[in-house]
Amino acid sequence: MMKTLETAPSLVEQVRDAILAEIASGKLLPGARIIQEQIAQELGVSRQPVQQALVVLRNLGVLRDAPGRGLQVAPLDLQHVRDMYDVRAVLEGLAFRKAAERNAKEAAARGPALIRAGRKAVAKGSVADMIAADMAFHDFVYELSENPLVGPAMDTHWTNTQRVMGEVLMRDEKPRDIWDQHEELLQALAAGDGERAEALARRHIQQAADFMIERLRKETTGP
Repeated sequence: MMKTLETAPSLVEQVRDAILAEIASGKLLPGARIIQEQIAQELGVSRQPVQQALVVLRNLGVLRDAPGRGLQVAPLDLQHVRDMYDVRAVLEGLAFRKAAERNAKEAAARGPALIRAGRKAVAKGSVADMIAADMAFHDFVYELSENPLVGPAMDTHWTNTQRVMGEVLMRDEKPRDIWDQHEELLQALAAGDGERAEALARRHIQQAADFMIERLRKETTGP
């Protein structure tokens, strides 16, 4: 008989997301040591979900072993970022194609509110809101694709994407506005044009990769 799980997975995920948000917002920089007890105290949880969340982030490469003992925030590996976006481009292309083919009317009905929320986040200039709005739009498309494997497959990539976006958005005086591209994608979805939706999605992700990597390379090598 299996042992009963004592910690709800949702709590571990919330702790993971909270730690990731601190990293994405620049409050925890590369090289910063992770203090398990401090995180547990700040989040008002026991050490167990914190420990499990840290293991997840270490396995994803967001954290690494610190000299001596413990964990620290890992520096971003630009080749890993490129590889991640290459995989994302394929998965996103699939999701957008299927969403257009299966749920064009739903896209037309619910999509515009997400576009408005994204534009509002950019106008507000909040890094956290911009990342959340971007994720919400893509999650919406995964839902419309009606492929239950897409969302879980994208989870790992979104963990690292949040960090990449946070690193770049914090340093840009004028954040890149991706919502014209999102609106174009939504139009393809609403028209039921799966081929165009897939092509636009792949281009959208590859352009994001080029933009993010260029910014990160400048940050690490200097002008």
